Amino acid sequence: MSSSTRLILASGSRYRAELLARLRLDFEQASPDVDETALPGESGPELARRLAVAKAEAIASRHPEAWVIGSDQVAVCEGRLLGKPGSREQAGEQLRFLAGKTTDFFTAVVLRRRQPSVQQAALDQTTVRMRPLSEAEIERYLDAEPAYDCAGSAKIEGLGISLCAEVQSRDPTALIGLPLIACAELLRGAGLRLP
Repeated sequence: MSSSTRLILASGSRYRAELLARLRLDFEQASPDVDETALPGESGPELARRLAVAKAEAIASRHPEAWVIGSDQVAVCEGRLLGKPGSREQAGEQLRFLAGKTTDFFTAVVLRRRQPSVQQAALDQTTVRMRPLSEAEIERYLDAEPAYDCAGSAKIEGLGISLCAEVQSRDPTALIGLPLIACAELLRGAGLRLP
């Protein structure tokens, strides 16, 4: 990858942009318009991979010579797929469901280029065990840090860590939304020298 090659993050997420900025690369950010609805019978890893590919492809189709990074995260607890809650009511429902349970967060990342055609992908799994939570603790958390844009309704990089009993991960950045270890590996595979 030459220094003149464009790198685009296919995401409107400020969290993913802040993470990618840690690699000290010049990049642009573009929001893909992708339906994130799970297909019937689709597993968490399958959904995360499919959406990461779809997001990367949506931007790569408009910028075929650019390298595009797409990423998506799906939380799975007791077979239930959990996305972004979007509201206080849904966030509270998610936290009540997750309290005292173990949840797997699958975070997929894809590096895509259309001309010439290249696609590389990786998937990270992080396991979080949430401690039992009282209704008062859930309400206090939602008052302090409304995490309506995070799968699982808790920001691990913020106050949400206080809701957890244990986190097991190969890459702690994956839980925030972009697995930088895997992303750096993909970028090196494309010819970029990091650091």
